[in-house]
Amino acid sequence: MARSLPDVIPLFPLPNVVHFPRVLLPLHIFEPRYRAMVRDALRGPRLIGMVLLRGDWQADYLGTPSIFAVGTAGEIVRSQELDDGRFDIVLRGTCEFRIVDELRRASYREARVEWRNAAAASLDEATRSRIAAHVQEYVRRRSGGAAAAQPVALPADDELFVNFIAQQLDLPPIERQALLEAPTLEQRARRLIEGLEFQLEALRAGSLATARPQ
Repeated sequence: MARSLPDVIPLFPLPNVVHFPRVLLPLHIFEPRYRAMVRDALRGPRLIGMVLLRGDWQADYLGTPSIFAVGTAGEIVRSQELDDGRFDIVLRGTCEFRIVDELRRASYREARVEWRNAAAASLDEATRSRIAAHVQEYVRRRSGGAAAAQPVALPADDELFVNFIAQQLDLPPIERQALLEAPTLEQRARRLIEGLEFQLEALRAGSLATARPQ
C-alpha cells in the first residue's frame, strides 16, 4: 500500500469471520464498545483490525478472550450510523498484520501491530484453473446442482481471486485462518486447493451438510 499505516489499531474479534486483503466485508455494529470503536476509527485512519476468536472464547466474551495473532486491517469505505447508535459499515481489506502486544486504554481492544507486506505475486495457469474448477463443483454440489448452468464469476487478478474465494466460500473459520496465515500467495493457493478437495470429498460422500451457519 502507498498509504502510511499506524502502529496501533483497534481490534474487532469475531468467532466466525476471517477477513482477507482487498475483499469487501459488510458488518453490523451493535455492541456499545464497538460503536465507540467505529466512531474513533472514523475520526482517525478509518482502520479496524479483524481477528478471529480462538479456544473457549464464550467464557470471557465480554472481557478479553483469546484471539489469533494474525489478522487483516479493513478500511471503512462505507458507514451509516442508525438512529439508535448502531452502525452498518463496509470494510475493504488493506493489509495483513501480526499482533505484537495489546493495549488497555479504551473500552474496546487495541493492539500494536507489525504489518505483513506481501510481495506482488501471480499464480500459474494450472493452479488457477484447478481452483476455479473446484469452486464450480463445490458451489454446484452445495446448491444441489442448481448452479451448474451458472458459473461463478471470479476475479481476474490472482491475489483477489484467491482471497475472494477464501473469504466467500463456506469453509470452517479455522480453515480460513490457516489460509490467511500462509506466508505467500502460492502457499495460500495450495492450502485453498487442499481445503476445497477435502470439502468436495465430504460432499461426494454425503457427510457434509448442505448448509453450515456462518
